[in-house]
Amino acid sequence: MDDDHRSGCPINLSLEVLGDTWSLLIIRDMMFGDRRHFRALLTRSEEGIASNILADRLRRLTAQGMLTSAPDPGHKQRILLSLTEPAIQLVPVLAHLGAWGRRHLPVTPELAVRAELLERGGPALWEEFMAELRELHLGVARPPGTASVLTRLTGAYLAEVAARERGPVTRP
Repeated sequence: MDDDHRSGCPINLSLEVLGDTWSLLIIRDMMFGDRRHFRALLTRSEEGIASNILADRLRRLTAQGMLTSAPDPGHKQRILLSLTEPAIQLVPVLAHLGAWGRRHLPVTPELAVRAELLERGGPALWEEFMAELRELHLGVARPPGTASVLTRLTGAYLAEVAARERGPVTRP
């Protein structure tokens, strides 16, 4: 057994990469929120990650092969973060975590709607979403005219936010 790991158990090894409080949330925000810059991850996270912790987790996720970073071609002073194939393959894991959370924890409708859509869509939708993420993050083209799963998930989220802002419907 390699001394760098507690054991060779696949669950243990996975948790050594993803088992801290922030790593999966960063990957979630990159997947579902299309947040690919440090500032967006820092300021638009529901959970409010501190800048030093975000910087540390981005370094770790990059070192572990979950993310890559490169100069942003659209802005000279920014770094563009991308998911790698191993990170993209976490879509089913995140779908299952979201489904479990919706069933057993006090979720809010706007933050649960994407999990609901992913659960209902099942493996076929997860594959479509992973293909879209491969296009966005790895440059792997999808067939022309392929519908965007990310747009559908984001639209459902925004509709729930708008409904919440309107408040409950009262009947006379």
